[in-house]
Amino acid sequence: MGSEGTIVRKPRFLCLHGFRTSGEIMKIQLHKWPQSVIDRLDLVFLDAPFPCQGKSDVEGIFDPPYYEWFQFNKEFNEYTNFEKCLEYLEDRMIELGPFDGLIGFSQGAILSGGLPGLQAKGIALQKVPKIKFIIIIGGAMFKSTNVAKDAYSSTMDIPSLHFLGETDFLKPYGTELIDSFENPVVVHHPKGHTVPRLDEKSLEKVTAFIDTLEHLLMEEEVKIGEDLIM
Repeated sequence: MGSEGTIVRKPRFLCLHGFRTSGEIMKIQLHKWPQSVIDRLDLVFLDAPFPCQGKSDVEGIFDPPYYEWFQFNKEFNEYTNFEKCLEYLEDRMIELGPFDGLIGFSQGAILSGGLPGLQAKGIALQKVPKIKFIIIIGGAMFKSTNVAKDAYSSTMDIPSLHFLGETDFLKPYGTELIDSFENPVVVHHPKGHTVPRLDEKSLEKVTAFIDTLEHLLMEEEVKIGEDLIM
């Protein structure tokens, strides 16, 4: 509920899982967060378009099937099936949306962090509403120069929440990604490449971030209502 009894719509997020995992696995990972956080978000979990083409790091921890969003070379700077991935995402967003934002972990976080810029440049997601918010967990920038030059051509002025793990191998690259956003909210945690549990300090940041999203959505809906009356 809003401050004056107004019913606040939950921010609706499409959740993009990590490399060679699944939507179901990400659902389990995110539900390490307190129910008080999960209950304030409308979450949709999607499987990536391509079946796992090699060994998954989560074998023996989470059950298959496993999926991947696109493939890459050993240097991570050349992608295969990237355009098909973008088409698949747009199709699913049309089918399951509309969405307010994206939550991504690992490969899904790399996608989530770059899609707002690609959308703004007219390269991706042109048939769906503008991505308004993102939550990045264990993310990084695209290393393909062809993709990166468009994804990060200007600073992104949308609310963004970034989780950085102290021992995450992607931490330096996740730190670089943060510089692509205006006024990012950053949560530091002591773990590695994982969806972390929320301690008291990080819970305060996440709760305040959701408060901001709810406020922006309420303002948006009030404006839409005013436009309809005029």
